[in-house]
Amino acid sequence: MNFNQYIEHTLLKPDATKDELVKLFDEAILHKFYGVCVNPVNVAFAKKYLKNSDVRVVTVCGFPLGANVSEIKALEAKRAIEDGADEVDMVINISAIKDKDFELVKNDIATVKKACGKNVLKVIIETDLLTQDEIKEACELAALAGADFVKTSTGFVKNGVGAKVEDVELMYKTVSDKGLRVKASGGVRDAQKAQLLIQKGASRIGTSSSIKIIAGE
Repeated sequence: MNFNQYIEHTLLKPDATKDELVKLFDEAILHKFYGVCVNPVNVAFAKKYLKNSDVRVVTVCGFPLGANVSEIKALEAKRAIEDGADEVDMVINISAIKDKDFELVKNDIATVKKACGKNVLKVIIETDLLTQDEIKEACELAALAGADFVKTSTGFVKNGVGAKVEDVELMYKTVSDKGLRVKASGGVRDAQKAQLLIQKGASRIGTSSSIKIIAGE
């Protein structure tokens, strides 16, 4: 299977150096990956470096906890787009989902989507921290709020599994008829798992193991 156009080649660790970012960008260009996913502070650098390629620049907001107020998340998204981000991956208010404060969750997503305008917004629901019912609810709220994707994980939950096949399948079944797509990320480290996730409905794979995956390892 050709995974290249499914992959967002990802480097979100807090101590990422310029040399590591350049390596990420060069690999994305060489292998024609869909995009790179970097922290907001690196968006302008990424956009400049990748300007003559087809590689999209993806970034995050409210990351990794989702615990910022909506206005701050929206400002983050707006600035990231001004800096050159093509797509934004936001973390939902996870506590509000647990508290069943669904209006807050929906408004939080809608506020960021308004800031994104025509740019793609992906909503990270952090599946490791949610029940199956909460995953379904979060996906439905993302759809109501006008998001473009739902995404499994930040990859930052301690002892978290990340993208699980059954969660991706549930997410896909919940949103596919509403026009949203699914991004699987967190713990996707080999070709076999990537293929399974795609078969169950993932349109995009966020991973730092991209080279291993396309090598079939």
